[in-house]
Amino acid sequence: MQRLYDFLRRHPMWVDGFWALVLLGISGVSAASIHRAPNHHGSPGAALAVSAVLCAVVALRRRMPEKMLLLAAATGVAQLVLDVQTTPADFALLVIVYTVAADGARWASRFALAGGLCAASLAQIRWPQSDASAIGNVAVAVFTTVPFVLAWVLGDSMRTRRAYFAQLEERAARLEKEREAQAKVAVAAERARIARELHDVVAHNVSVMVVQADGAAYVLDAAPDQAKKALETISSTGRQALAEMRRLLGVLRTGEHQEGGEYVPQPDVDQIEELVEQCRGSGLPVDFRVEGTPRPLPSGVELTAYRIVQEALTNTRKHGGPNAGASVRLVYFDDGLGLLVEDDGKGAPHELYEEGGADGRGHGLIGMRERVGMVGGTLDAGPRPGGGFRISALLPLKPAH
Repeated sequence: MQRLYDFLRRHPMWVDGFWALVLLGISGVSAASIHRAPNHHGSPGAALAVSAVLCAVVALRRRMPEKMLLLAAATGVAQLVLDVQTTPADFALLVIVYTVAADGARWASRFALAGGLCAASLAQIRWPQSDASAIGNVAVAVFTTVPFVLAWVLGDSMRTRRAYFAQLEERAARLEKEREAQAKVAVAAERARIARELHDVVAHNVSVMVVQADGAAYVLDAAPDQAKKALETISSTGRQALAEMRRLLGVLRTGEHQEGGEYVPQPDVDQIEELVEQCRGSGLPVDFRVEGTPRPLPSGVELTAYRIVQEALTNTRKHGGPNAGASVRLVYFDDGLGLLVEDDGKGAPHELYEEGGADGRGHGLIGMRERVGMVGGTLDAGPRPGGGFRISALLPLKPAH
């Protein structure tokens, strides 16, 4: 049935043609029976011709509504002139009035309304009821005018409804485009912010390398072991700096510079515990656990882990409700760092996490995904079964190539 319905929607002319043939058959039978009546008006040939034209109006009403309206009006006038009494084919007049009111030009709609108001009265004047009084004929004319008015009102209502839905679709399309544009702006802004932070990380590593190099040069002769250790530190720090520089490629910076001449290292994994204590002090119960063996991590990975936990806990404080609790779990794997942040609060809609960050100026999951993508990791975020929100991330310890 669904396939048949879809087929009929794609071929409305076939539907109209079918009903036009049915109407033509009924009109033919009716014309033959009227011709056998002793007091019939008009010839059967004229009645069949009028019925055929009106049925053609039904078949072609969608393709040429204005032209079919004029053809129907001319046929009605011819029917009055040729003294062809009303037949079932005159139902086409109601159909064309509805069609032009719904889909035709405005002038055609007004013309159809005027014609519908006059059609029943003219027919009653042309073929009055012989056994009815003048008041009765007027009542019949008024009664038979009502269907034309209803047909026009229904068609005009359909036109208004279609226009309303078209406006809604246009507005939805415009809002979707605006949302896509805002998302692109958000991604660009978030990348710029991440670029500045990574720039600070790299600058800090380079500063460490310079300090270690100066120290190694100073104690090279007096303490070779300390100089060797300093050189090893320079080598390790340099590799980390190179890894962060690779992640910086393709990230656009806005050109804003940090105030002051010193570069300050960004938060790391060790400061997550301090962040948790701050949340507990603000009234949010947080269960914090570390699994596996902690070890030094690349600066970009530590920064990403800290920011994800910070964003998640701030969202919990803001949207979780008065009795919400959270848990933070860090898992050290052989080749990666796992993060799991959950809360049992009422939570906020998923779209809010997508569109608005914790401080009202960030961009929630957009920023998290950008951060995780910068270090080649994966992020999974969404509502928990039974309530609350879950954010899970896996950050590789080796930079993605």
